[in-house]
Amino acid sequence: MGLAVWALLCYIAVIVVWNVVLKRSIGEAMLVGFAVVCLFGGTDALGLAWAGLSDALSEEVVFAAMAFVLMGYLMTRLGLIDRQVALLNSVFGRLRGGSAYVSTATAALLGGPAGSGSGIAASVGSVTIPWMVRSRWRPDVAASLVAGNAGLGISIPPSSSMFLLLGSAAVAPVLTADELFVAAFVGGLWTVLHRFVVVFLWTRRYRVEAMDRSEIAPVRVALREGASSLLVYLGIAVPVVMTLDVGARFLESRLGEAADDISIVVWIPVLTILATVLVGWKRLPRTLRGWSDVLGDMAPRYAVIGATLLFAFAAAGSLGELGLVDQLTAITAGIDAPVWVMAALVGVLIVVIAAPLTATATIAAVGGVAFSALTSAGVAPAAAATVVLVFASTEGASPPGAAPIYIASGIAGVDPARTFLRLLTWFVVPTLVIGVLIATGVLPLPV
Repeated sequence: MGLAVWALLCYIAVIVVWNVVLKRSIGEAMLVGFAVVCLFGGTDALGLAWAGLSDALSEEVVFAAMAFVLMGYLMTRLGLIDRQVALLNSVFGRLRGGSAYVSTATAALLGGPAGSGSGIAASVGSVTIPWMVRSRWRPDVAASLVAGNAGLGISIPPSSSMFLLLGSAAVAPVLTADELFVAAFVGGLWTVLHRFVVVFLWTRRYRVEAMDRSEIAPVRVALREGASSLLVYLGIAVPVVMTLDVGARFLESRLGEAADDISIVVWIPVLTILATVLVGWKRLPRTLRGWSDVLGDMAPRYAVIGATLLFAFAAAGSLGELGLVDQLTAITAGIDAPVWVMAALVGVLIVVIAAPLTATATIAAVGGVAFSALTSAGVAPAAAATVVLVFASTEGASPPGAAPIYIASGIAGVDPARTFLRLLTWFVVPTLVIGVLIATGVLPLPV
């Protein structure tokens, strides 16, 4: 194995030990991992570090990911998520197990903007778990559903994990954010469909009936009070439409060659933040003390994700300087296996690593390797990246280390161990199967 591969293996080991064994933050683990990679540069360690940091600071996806953190925070802080839940309840509450459908739909809507399994489990679970219990769902089943849905924060773009994958040394030269976005979105929809099937089956298995009509707001009232909260998703819809043929032709007719310089990954968070601020204008702070509280609440989120993103991209840049892509390509080219076998092996590898780590750490550690293995087996680059994200989305449901399990179980007031087998059976294994089916083309993507 080449020097870069050894650097990658040490990088993975350091992240796991620092984050899991020593119980330090993932941001700190990424910093230490980056330092270890740079040591493989020998006498040119400082030059290697500077090359990695320069790559990281020049990546537009670092800005985009930080903007998505702000976007998700504002949507929750300004009450837009609560209003969307009430609106969905007016539609789904009349169904058997309607609260579970709403929980799943809300997790899907919040998935891309939040980009965090723990964030989805906390925000969606705090509203829908008590509601599910009131509507006669068992507490451990409610906790299992919310933890299982937490993976939608990884599989649905735009997510920080997607940006980390795009920034890896193996992916960056062959795939752009614009090329990945639509394919990853369709891949995420396959995982959403799986969740709705789970809810349908669980509703009948646990004999859950429809909610009492007194607890459901009329659709007309819910629309009047909550329809405006859905306008924030225009910030996602408009840039995505601009990537389609009709949108691309429109931009080219107005902007000419400059249209090629417009990045949807930058404009999605920018437009959605603007829409969120406009829709939630009345709930914005009006005093310096109010803004101080908002910024103080938001700062810790940036302390973690900012360090994680910066040093993950920097490590990817340094590994690229060491020649990681060529060395991994040479190794994976020697594995002669059908696509479905390679996809299954990659999936098991990612699931095993994602169990103790977050999806962000998993993608940073092995995302590039997994991508190279899949493309070497004949999977298209956009499909390969989508499959890696789908596999990593098991993070929320992989016992015993997944944080969303403990968040959801704490809200439901149940022993987390009561959810382990159910999560493995209904979420982890099926997600592996979905990833393999996408890789083999059985579940199609627009690539």
